[in-house]
Amino acid sequence: MVAQPKAKSGSKKKEVLKFVVNCSKPVEDGILDAAAFEKFLHDKIKVAGKAGQLGHAVKVTRDKSVITIHAEAPFSKRYLKYLAKKFLKKHQLRDWLHVIADTKTSYELRYFEIQGDEEEDE
Repeated sequence: MVAQPKAKSGSKKKEVLKFVVNCSKPVEDGILDAAAFEKFLHDKIKVAGKAGQLGHAVKVTRDKSVITIHAEAPFSKRYLKYLAKKFLKKHQLRDWLHVIADTKTSYELRYFEIQGDEEEDE
């Protein structure tokens, strides 16, 4: 007799991804409002093709100047970068700030480093 493989039954837990956007430097300088950025993400993140209706799939939370996004599996980190850049462009901050990947699951908003101001004397 050949043993047939058992079909897996039961509840599959969906993988929950955690992403962090650290915007502490611009918030400390007063040029960026973390609450506005959180609201922007909450309103613009699309779930099942509909923006603003996150349901249980995505949760956006803020702790001072660090925004955390908990999302169920099919969610792209690149999508967060796209939305962050869109927010910066909307608030005319794109010329001074850019979005940098710190780790595999986090981004940071940093200032551009301008090298032209420092001229060395020879």
